[in-house]
Amino acid sequence: MQPTASEGRGPVRYGPPAPGPDLPVLPDLAAVLAAAAGRAAPEPPGGGEPVREAACGYWRRRGLPAGPDQVAAAPGAPPLLLAMAAAHGGDVLLPRPCPAWWTPQVRLLGRPSYHVPTPAECGGVPDPFALLETIRRVRAEGGEPRLLLLSVADDPTGTVAPPEVLRETCEAAVSEGMAIISDETWRDTVHQPQETVLVSPAETFPDDVTVLTDLAGALAPAGWPAAVARFPATRRAAALRARTLDILTAVGAFCAGPVAEAAAYALREPRTVTDRAASASALHARVAAALHHAVLVSGALARPPQAGRHFYADLHPLRSGLAARGVSDSMDLEDYLTHRLGSPVPGGHRFGDELGALRVRLATGPLLGATEEQRMESLTAADPLELPHVSRALSIFGSAFDELR
Repeated sequence: MQPTASEGRGPVRYGPPAPGPDLPVLPDLAAVLAAAAGRAAPEPPGGGEPVREAACGYWRRRGLPAGPDQVAAAPGAPPLLLAMAAAHGGDVLLPRPCPAWWTPQVRLLGRPSYHVPTPAECGGVPDPFALLETIRRVRAEGGEPRLLLLSVADDPTGTVAPPEVLRETCEAAVSEGMAIISDETWRDTVHQPQETVLVSPAETFPDDVTVLTDLAGALAPAGWPAAVARFPATRRAAALRARTLDILTAVGAFCAGPVAEAAAYALREPRTVTDRAASASALHARVAAALHHAVLVSGALARPPQAGRHFYADLHPLRSGLAARGVSDSMDLEDYLTHRLGSPVPGGHRFGDELGALRVRLATGPLLGATEEQRMESLTAADPLELPHVSRALSIFGSAFDELR
């Protein structure tokens, strides 16, 4: 089903597709899934013990110890976040911009949400002073802000929050009695892991932060929905986890048995999984750097991408060239670039940004190849930018931006 021009601008089902690695499935993971294909029963609410134990090991290796009774698993991040947000109650604060799927989750609950500007250094985390001002304003208007969502390694901006900025923001939230959910789906996709310091707020604020990780970030295909959450080791958090499991049960959000077994395998991080994750991150990093360079050469603005498979570009400096093509806001910009580049280029309005801002999220995945063979070739090439299909895609991208100058 294809959206019409008017439909595509509004309904959630026509928003940007869920991010995927755009790479073939790892054979080891496919073998685990196939071996478990005879399992007919779903996992229990919140996941069975094997996947929860595997998640504990995953976080323990990252300095976040946890027990299985602190973990919940679900078929993807959206139902898990929906259940956690419902369990917390109250109004929700989000960074601007934020992942496209966050705001619809809050809307679905009928909860007020408020977007808070991010600092100059990064996306994913609200500016601490703007956060405090927003909390006070919401309360003055009769609201009840209780929950802050943030992402240390961010989609859509592709940035990693500096530890000092993250700490100031979390201190501000905790001082105002806010709970925090830290989406760390992209933490294992850092482009320069030896040079980038990534800190989870759960390390510094262990009693106030719940960590959410979608395996589609680095460990498993997006088409095999699996996500895990790590709750704090407090009595209040135990009650929140229990309420979260109740909600997951009420909506039937149970992991499929074979997918749970594949998720547990991926979370244990055997060598094949970590090698594939590292290779994929290196590939996306090379392509993202080339795209970022092309954006800057055209005169547009973008923070350097540091993680993930996307980055966020501001085309305001190119407004004259865009106006000549009938582009006046981010919806027009989405339509224009999607048609010009031949792949989805969601506008900033999808991520909670102002409609009048000429911003878009750009993805590296579509440049890796049109077939599974081409994408695998991109993954294994010594210099993927020299491959004909990648070089051609980069040329089309560069031309589309150059002509706007």
